[in-house]
Amino acid sequence: MKAVCVFCGSSPGARPGYRDAAERLAAAIAERRLALVYGGASVGLMGAVADAALAHGGEVIGVLPRALETKELAHRGLTRLDVVDSMHARKARMAELADAFVALPGGIGTLEEWFEVLTWSQLGLHAKPCGLLDVDGYFAPLLDFLDRAVAERFVAPAHRAMVLVERDPERLLAVLAAWRAPAVEKWLDRSEA
Repeated sequence: MKAVCVFCGSSPGARPGYRDAAERLAAAIAERRLALVYGGASVGLMGAVADAALAHGGEVIGVLPRALETKELAHRGLTRLDVVDSMHARKARMAELADAFVALPGGIGTLEEWFEVLTWSQLGLHAKPCGLLDVDGYFAPLLDFLDRAVAERFVAPAHRAMVLVERDPERLLAVLAAWRAPAVEKWLDRSEA
């Protein structure tokens, strides 16, 4: 593992613990000499994660769509900022650069980006781990939903197990580094076919 992509909010969120977790994760990434790949903004948790990695001597690569360059206030102090043509290009570039993916607390965009790379893993389009840093139980309702999706036979248990969850940044990075993709194909329920 050489680079970790972090998806997180362009808002700082309601709790100081979110920023603290972002900074701790970024410091752990930098201390492991891993590159941080993220959305390229200077605000919210995005800015916090970039600033903390840089403060710890880390390499930080931001990927930002041209249309959001001014809206999300592009971070101008990064190791590298890739400005791309679209959100689709942003996600593809981030996925190309990273060897693992982590979601910190965030909103719709954070979840959409993280679920897309998780889906790509489920489909076998890549074999990269996807983790959640569960700060103060932020992702508990999402994990309950995924468990319900398994119970209702919309998600295979093996695919649910691909969601790696930790509360501690160091432990999460260790789990991501040790993870191996399961030899499971996309689950299709053919019982009604």
